[in-house]
Amino acid sequence: MSVPPTRLGTSLKGLTATVLELLQLRLELLSVEAQEEVLRVAGLLVYGAVAVAFLSLGLGFLAMLITVALWDTHRLLPLAVFAGVFLVLGVVAGWLASERLRSGTRLFSATVEELRQDREGLRP
Repeated sequence: MSVPPTRLGTSLKGLTATVLELLQLRLELLSVEAQEEVLRVAGLLVYGAVAVAFLSLGLGFLAMLITVALWDTHRLLPLAVFAGVFLVLGVVAGWLASERLRSGTRLFSATVEELRQDREGLRP
């Protein structure tokens, strides 16, 4: 003999299924955001490394070109100027990197927002 389901039992079962479905969707969103962030950071690192390498080579060759061009008249001036410029650029780049690091990331912001909306929707 089976007992017919009560309305309360059916409602609890439906509520549980809905909560689990919402949780699954939020976890899937979290997973997608994590994958997007990994791809974004990887691309940023690759393009950043390539840019740094080519810019460094270009600036180095420019410094050598100007130094060789002025070798007979002013030997130390271009060397001192380029050393100063490179040091200042390095300090500025380091400062910008530290500011960006301090500003944080927006990783999982969409998931957090969706969870906040879910919480607000469940409040009476």
